Amino acid sequence: MKKRVVVTGYGLVTPLGYDTETVWKRLIEGQSGIVLAQGLDEYPFASKIAGQCCDFSPEPYVERKDIKKIERFAQFSLVSGIRAVEASGIDFSKENTQRCVVIIGCGVGGLGEIERQDEKLAKRGPKLVSPFTIPKIMPNAAASHLATRFGIHGSAYSVSTACASANNAIIEAYKAIADGYAEVALTGGTEAAVSKLGVSGFGAMKALSTRNDEPEKASRPFDADRDGFVLGEGAGTLVLEELEHARKRGATILGEVVGYGATCDAAHITQPDEGGVYAGLALKETLRSAGLNPEQVDYINAHGTATLLGDVAETNAIKYALADTSRSVAISSTKSAIGHLLGGSGGVELIFSLLAIRDNVVPPTLNLENPDPRCDLDFTPLVAKERRIDVAVSSSFGFGGHNACVAVARFKD
Repeated sequence: MKKRVVVTGYGLVTPLGYDTETVWKRLIEGQSGIVLAQGLDEYPFASKIAGQCCDFSPEPYVERKDIKKIERFAQFSLVSGIRAVEASGIDFSKENTQRCVVIIGCGVGGLGEIERQDEKLAKRGPKLVSPFTIPKIMPNAAASHLATRFGIHGSAYSVSTACASANNAIIEAYKAIADGYAEVALTGGTEAAVSKLGVSGFGAMKALSTRNDEPEKASRPFDADRDGFVLGEGAGTLVLEELEHARKRGATILGEVVGYGATCDAAHITQPDEGGVYAGLALKETLRSAGLNPEQVDYINAHGTATLLGDVAETNAIKYALADTSRSVAISSTKSAIGHLLGGSGGVELIFSLLAIRDNVVPPTLNLENPDPRCDLDFTPLVAKERRIDVAVSSSFGFGGHNACVAVARFKD
């Protein structure tokens, strides 16, 4: 019999801030964390905007002498993970750490460090390349630093499925506990791709918004005037526990992970299946595994990147999975406020989904002023709305055709 898996802590690093309650308040108020990007003045980039964590510092969680050894994406994960553990109240010195796991999603790893060391190599030769290069750029560094920080000796690894990475990581963490292999998991996702190479690469694909004159208006999911996504950075980390383990230590239970689904379009390396069939099947499988009917879903935190094809495909996926119920479910894209965190998106957005359940409020889709007629569901335009939410689904879809959805619910004994 599957064990029940609950959430007992979470932590955020986002363009809207780093304290969970502050981030949530700003999100619900409709504030935007998208700005003219720092550090992109060297080249004439078509897109000059980003959801950037401009004043982020890993201090006091990381000693100053060690900061240069840890790349930005891993710093995000480490800080959000430490805050999640603090919020949960768990003490790993009292745990069987072989029954604890760390599974973190990350799409691209240390792009910024690759750029810096490549410049050194080109200008000054191989002897000047840092010995920290490989440990900094490897995507599994985020999971490894968290495992080292807390002395966790169970599985510790990264999952890389592009923008679905965090949700796939959360699914693996859920399964480890539900199937009895672990009692505690640190999981979520992280990314720090706001860099010259990241902006150049996505810009060359014509994937990024170029609405540079109005950064806060640039991310426009499901809007007819959308022109691409805004690159973001940050991390969201959750503490998952087996229910009885959480009860025994008197933990506060913040919600329950109740189901998941994952599929692959298997059609194109970057373009989604516009019909949304396999993304829809991931959502259907999520409901099946959770034992839910479509009408029991109250809120969907949509992938909603504001790409021309992706938003239509997602709308079609929701219609395919929920049929007539798709007209009554509340949906929003919180990427409109923080940008697209790539492999980090799912961790942040699942935390937003849990907060939506806690407060019975649907966060808004900013800038949805002129809805695309093909995106004709309730995407919560412009302002948050109050609504009873007992079940929420977070959806993430990534390059490579990866589709991953996670369902969370209000905890009930």
